Amino acid sequence: MKDQLEGLVTQMVDRGILFDEAVGEFEKRFIKRVLDRANGNQSRAAQVLGIHRNTLSRKIDEYKLASKNHHSR
Repeated sequence: MKDQLEGLVTQMVDRGILFDEAVGEFEKRFIKRVLDRANGNQSRAAQVLGIHRNTLSRKIDEYKLASKNHHSR
């Protein structure tokens, strides 16, 4: 996995992707994947992510991840 990440970082740098954009995209996809695995249960997803549920809720709004399958519990 380390080699894959290194390759991805190299591609992003070569394409001129800004740091904030890269971090935001990673965070968005990471949160979405954990939410999907938690079947939309924000409390469970927040626990897996190691963040407070309110922080997760704020990030869901920020990244527009809310859907009918993702709800608060």
